[in-house]
Amino acid sequence: MTNTKILTTKKSKDYELIDSGEGGKLERFGKIVVARPDPQALWRKLKPNEWKKADAVFCRDARLRSESYAGQAGWETNGKVPDNWFVELGGLQFKIHLSVFKHVGLFPEQVENWKWIGEFIKSVKSVKSIKSVNVLNLFGYTGGASLVCAKAGAEVCHVDGSKVAINWAKDNAEASGLADKPIRWILD
Repeated sequence: MTNTKILTTKKSKDYELIDSGEGGKLERFGKIVVARPDPQALWRKLKPNEWKKADAVFCRDARLRSESYAGQAGWETNGKVPDNWFVELGGLQFKIHLSVFKHVGLFPEQVENWKWIGEFIKSVKSVKSIKSVNVLNLFGYTGGASLVCAKAGAEVCHVDGSKVAINWAKDNAEASGLADKPIRWILD
């Protein structure tokens, strides 16, 4: 028998993975608790009663939704969830929005990768013969990695095929105080 270790993002002021399992995850973004599908969470939930406290639940099965949403997958909320709100994660500000695809505009599990990227860029920039660091971020989504790179001093080319995602990334850059950093935004 092997031991399985589940790695999770550390709890912070604006993010917490409250529970996961049985095909879903329960997360707190700021003060809002969100339950959404995660097909990789194959284990049993550890805190099943906590799921009842969610402010927003993404339902794929129309039978689980209220009659007003019959036949559609999407979010059910308790009326306390704003259209958008901001959270701090990894020293950056991110706009959270409940999208029609179950996403919220942020992948908190990437924080450790962002930390490594930022430290790597800073170490490369410390070499006197290196004048600049250039980063190409393909499928950049709402900008987490791009913002980390720009904050660390890199010149960034952020590419995504979604105009909505690029505008969202620009909002995150502005909220994080990075709007004037050298980030080239490409929709393609």
